Amino acid sequence: MSTDSCFIRFNSKIDGIEMPEKFDYPFYYDPTPLALLAANELKCYLRTQEDWVHNFGIDPELNSLVIGKMFGVLVVKNEQGELGYLRAFSGKLAGGNHHDQFVPPVFDMLKEDGFYKKEEAIVNEFNAKILAFETDSIFMRMKVELQVLKKQAEESIKQTKIDIKQAKLERKKQRAESISMHQEEINILLKNLSELSIREQFELKDQQKYWNHHLTTLEEKIQIYEEKLNALKLERKIKSGKIQAQLFEQYLFYNQNLESKSLGSIFSETPFHQPPAGAGECAAPKLLQYAFQHKLTPITIAEFWWGDAPKSEIRAHEQFYPACKVKCEPILAHMLKGIEINENALLQNPGEGKSLEIIYEDDAIAIINKPFEFLSVPGKNIKDSVAERMKILYPDATGPLVVHRLDMSTSGLMLIAKTIAVHKVLQRQFIKRKIEKEYEALLEGELQTNKGSVNLPLRLDIDDRPRQLVCFEHGKLAQTDWELLAIKEGKSKVRFKPVTGRTHQLRVHAAHPLGLNMPIVGDDLYGNKEKRLYLHAAKLSFYHPINRQWLTFELKADF
Repeated sequence: MSTDSCFIRFNSKIDGIEMPEKFDYPFYYDPTPLALLAANELKCYLRTQEDWVHNFGIDPELNSLVIGKMFGVLVVKNEQGELGYLRAFSGKLAGGNHHDQFVPPVFDMLKEDGFYKKEEAIVNEFNAKILAFETDSIFMRMKVELQVLKKQAEESIKQTKIDIKQAKLERKKQRAESISMHQEEINILLKNLSELSIREQFELKDQQKYWNHHLTTLEEKIQIYEEKLNALKLERKIKSGKIQAQLFEQYLFYNQNLESKSLGSIFSETPFHQPPAGAGECAAPKLLQYAFQHKLTPITIAEFWWGDAPKSEIRAHEQFYPACKVKCEPILAHMLKGIEINENALLQNPGEGKSLEIIYEDDAIAIINKPFEFLSVPGKNIKDSVAERMKILYPDATGPLVVHRLDMSTSGLMLIAKTIAVHKVLQRQFIKRKIEKEYEALLEGELQTNKGSVNLPLRLDIDDRPRQLVCFEHGKLAQTDWELLAIKEGKSKVRFKPVTGRTHQLRVHAAHPLGLNMPIVGDDLYGNKEKRLYLHAAKLSFYHPINRQWLTFELKADF
């Protein structure tokens, strides 16, 4: 593929648009004017193109599987000093890896004569053999027979034990009634009853041996099949592992000095040791790879979502998103080596110059008003936080001062414990859900109902921390009750009452299509970035840990 096939010149005028001084930090950025211009031209192409068909979920005439897609643009400068841009998509598009005006994949797994397709055919042969074993009529019949036999054995032995117990009670009754009999008759009776008891125990053991013999015979026959099946599965696993290792070495990523590093070696240096599924298939690595291979200088990058979101995720059509950290951070660390990059804004202390307001305090507790963009506890790179400030304010306090947390971006009431004993009492109230919390938030849109409840289970998105996913299979129960307070200028002010306290619960329940489908204003993870996240912890009620008095503190949002 030649450079010209992917290097796209701007249709719009770019005279006067300021050139970025440094490349974007790809995991937290606002698209530059040049990147926005390139992205808008790509969006225009996606709306009007007829080169291929892919169901993004925005064309009602298409009935195929809906797959939204992340697209990316990279503004570059060629050797002649001309500005243009490259286009890329994540994964496959319209069932293929290659499309005109889009950069190719780093490695094409779909190439018909490539090693992956050949090795995949061998694995598929193993799959067919395994399936044949698993669905073998004799094997399946024996497994059914084994289950039936086990049930019969269990019921038979159970009934025998019931009969023995009943016979034992009957013998006990006979012994009690033998008092009026002559001693000789009593002796004969006791001897007969003892022999009967012994005979019953032998009969039970004989019955158990009978069933064990039949069960063992059938289990041994089944085991022969299972050993062959497990041997095939192990052979497939070994073969798949070799293919995967070979595949990881085929993905070679370059930097501006054309230093290459394989996917396997890149992730061997991470805590994961192995690449996660889909690593190397995202738009950003594809774009940079093509640029370095064709002597194009990267200027600025932007990625956006196109189409419907997966059911578990929150992705808005045409919304810009940063690169995913788990898949892309190790790769981009190598690819961007030597390129001057904007400082990671997440490493700057957001609490600098901000103060904590004490709403209430006594010998046991304190209530503070946490500003927005202020950590509750120290982060990996930033120590300044509510916890650290409280240590300074209360140097004689014992134990962990912070009883609960608010997201860094959330403002409002936080409860502080001054002793270990008080902390334990308050923690117990949180665990037993006796502490009541209310939040106020501003949503992007106008709600059509006045109140309701959102029940969507949540779990961590392990490929894109700290984002959370809605997951009905592995997610933890999460419930939020809500009430509409006001509508103004196209936005809804609401009161949230979280029944549970999951990470990002209110943010996800607000933004997700199965929730309120309206992100909180200023939510840079699930909505649109603003000067702040409009979410505020407005009310806190609990039992005082010493005098057991029910206390309520309120602090209305200033928005």
